[in-house]
Amino acid sequence: MYDLKNLTKFKRFGELAPEAFKRFVAFDEAAYGEGAIPHKYKELMAVAVALTTQCPYCIEIHSKNAKKAGATEQELAETTIVAAALRAGSAMTHGTHTLE
Repeated sequence: MYDLKNLTKFKRFGELAPEAFKRFVAFDEAAYGEGAIPHKYKELMAVAVALTTQCPYCIEIHSKNAKKAGATEQELAETTIVAAALRAGSAMTHGTHTLE
């Protein structure tokens, strides 16, 4: 199911729902644009979220973007560990419901 070639179809959303797609693109650009958080950190955050949501497209895209923004393999490894800890912590906190 996962094939990076699928992203070539992305522009089709702009044809089918131009106003909404235009606003999505503007939002996406604003989210990753300059601000209080440096771009590299935003991309590392995106990698962590992509790992927790398990989106292969996002993992690939944002890992590459993070590297382009200067992220090291060590930073990506630590980002992966943080994402893993968050998922494990979520399982543990949700697990408290099993003890009722």
